[in-house]
Amino acid sequence: MITNPTRQRALRGHKASRPTPRAANTAEHQAVLAWRLTPRDKWIIRMLWEHRVLTSHQITALAFPSFRSGRMRLRELWTWGVVDRFQPFVTVGTAPMHYVLAPAGATVLAAEEGLDVKEMGYRHDRAFAVAHSLRLAHMVGVNEWFTALVARARHPKPGEQVALTAWWSETRCARHFGDLVKPDGYGRWQEGNQSIEWFLEYDFGTEPLTKLAGKLAGYAALAQATGITTPLLIWLPTARREAAARRLLAHVWHELDDPRGVPVATATAELLNPEAAHPSPAEAVWLPLDSPRDGARRRALSALLDDWPNVSPPADSNGDPLNQPPASMPPPYPMPPSASTPR
Repeated sequence: MITNPTRQRALRGHKASRPTPRAANTAEHQAVLAWRLTPRDKWIIRMLWEHRVLTSHQITALAFPSFRSGRMRLRELWTWGVVDRFQPFVTVGTAPMHYVLAPAGATVLAAEEGLDVKEMGYRHDRAFAVAHSLRLAHMVGVNEWFTALVARARHPKPGEQVALTAWWSETRCARHFGDLVKPDGYGRWQEGNQSIEWFLEYDFGTEPLTKLAGKLAGYAALAQATGITTPLLIWLPTARREAAARRLLAHVWHELDDPRGVPVATATAELLNPEAAHPSPAEAVWLPLDSPRDGARRRALSALLDDWPNVSPPADSNGDPLNQPPASMPPPYPMPPSASTPR
């Protein structure tokens, strides 16, 4: 859950799975997939290519009505060679299956984009390398953060209109802004007539807070270079760490040449109610950095713009904060397509 992410130190190895016959990625197999794959299946393929790894729980929350239906469909996709999976070993309990893009899925995606798999840059060994990455827990945590927003949008309250309209991976953000900053993600949330975009810094409690605070200079440089004021949301694991981080962030923020060009808000996972049906960062858990210490109240994600009058609503630029032509295939729309009956 977003309120209790798995720590990297809890991942020790990878549990072997029972061998099961799987389809080979041949031309005949691709022909069969043409009538087997639904729009939702192809959307899952794009999401795995964009975000590298998603757990079974995350994919279910993103696109399926129940865990059972999601598990059954993911097993079919795995049997057909569309997705691959691994299960990290954890010291307590059992980790969920982690899914990555498999060769048949990459072939389908490349064909849709009119590319060769090599032109797309896909390699099966690289896709599976995430299983051994020391940043696996962090990647899963970031993806869980955005998944919680999608799950919240899929279950709106009566009369409510909400949606996550953009979700960029860390890799895509680095490709666009890496010379200045490398955010953990970029997102855009629509609630009624209000829309807010942001960069995300997902703090896992493992790096020095001085390093986190030092990133503000890069975001200030990006705002100055582009002339676009984009809020920075910092997600921390505990209230104690948030309090310590806010002291350092405030010191660095006030020393910027133009602090108003980098609106900052912090929140902590401890503020979410784990017993709620769909706890998410859209709730009233955010505290702007320039809020007074006494009497400050937490704000919902969509209400943060009330504290930042200098932040203009994002322009309709197809999910691109800088309205640039895409350097690669565009990111998938975060909200899943309407469920279709699997063949």
